[in-house]
Amino acid sequence: MFLVVGLGNPGSGYAANRHNIGFMAADEIVRRHSFGPWRRKFQGQLSEGELNGEKVLVLKPETFMNLSGQSVGEVLRFYKIPVEDVIVLHDELDLPPGKLRVKRGGGHGGHNGLRSIDAHCGKEYRRVRLGIGHPGEKSRVHGHVLGDFSKSEQDGWLMTLLDAVAAEFARLTKGDDGGFMSKVSNIVTPPKPKAPKKDKPAADKAKGGASGDPKSDDPAPSGEDMDNLSGAAKVRVEKADTPVSNAANAMAEALAKAFGKKK
Repeated sequence: MFLVVGLGNPGSGYAANRHNIGFMAADEIVRRHSFGPWRRKFQGQLSEGELNGEKVLVLKPETFMNLSGQSVGEVLRFYKIPVEDVIVLHDELDLPPGKLRVKRGGGHGGHNGLRSIDAHCGKEYRRVRLGIGHPGEKSRVHGHVLGDFSKSEQDGWLMTLLDAVAAEFARLTKGDDGGFMSKVSNIVTPPKPKAPKKDKPAADKAKGGASGDPKSDDPAPSGEDMDNLSGAAKVRVEKADTPVSNAANAMAEALAKAFGKKK
């Protein structure tokens, strides 16, 4: 059995906050895979379903972010779920908007929801870090995470990311963290299509198409053209036009002509 925890703050006033992207991802997983209705239990909202033949619980703690571990701890103790089978979905300042990483264990990085879960449950759970970007200055972080996603973000990368996370989430229950990250990344940011290969230059004509090739189809020089050839060239031309049986005589005559001697 797996426990999937989406982190956020309860109430309509927080619903569109960047800090609530974990709640949004949990909602989309439940919707996509037709899990059961949300029920108020364990200081939160709980839904049940199945992925890859495994029972999966999805929890949205309603204790507010900094007390999330209380709700998560109650579920773990009741169902006797080991912390290694917990997957937490949360916002991540240190990733650009739309990017995603999965890691097991480690520090909370200043995230109050993770800090609370660490204290109540331990650290060896998997975290699905959903990038919301950093505002650039520490003084602006509070307003950034508790600010709403813009309309363009909601209609753009956010919708695509949440849909991809839900569509590929079953990979995490099989332990395929790398495959999950790769598939989601390709959906959110599809690879650029490869440029079409350029046609190779047409091959030179077979046998003698190139200029200067002794097997060229160009007619052999004759008459005045022959007189203008150097001795070596005359030898080549005359040899090419002479039957093989007379090759020796042809060579001797060509040499004699080339050097102005009689045979």
